[in-house]
Amino acid sequence: MNENETQKVASLDTPYAKEQYRKFQKQHRQLIFKRRRLAALLAIAAFAAIVMGVQIFNEQRHLSELKEIKVKTVAESAKVDDQVDGLRQDVKLLKDDNYVAKLARSRFYYSKDGELVFVLPDSANTPSKDKQSADEVVKSETAK
Repeated sequence: MNENETQKVASLDTPYAKEQYRKFQKQHRQLIFKRRRLAALLAIAAFAAIVMGVQIFNEQRHLSELKEIKVKTVAESAKVDDQVDGLRQDVKLLKDDNYVAKLARSRFYYSKDGELVFVLPDSANTPSKDKQSADEVVKSETAK
């Protein structure tokens, strides 16, 4: 195919046709400019949405870590509170002279005047077990 056959429409060289062609070109450039501006705004909005999404994800992860730490801390606090209550109970018992006397006799084998202390071979081999059981016996006796 030659050039004459492919170009079946000829443009007019009148001033009106040139003016219309300029208007069309101007509108076409404005349309391209608007599309580019819209594409740029959409790209900026997409970037901002992605940045915000990443921030939200990171904050959610950080929040879950803090919640885990809080749960562990609350459990540890309850455990420490129980220990403090036990220690307060021990302090209260140590203020009682009868308890201290029984504790000294059971742990350190002190005796009252006229008492005899017998050390059994089983208790001599396991002193820590003996101390714990003696404390329990003295506490149970004072609780009565």
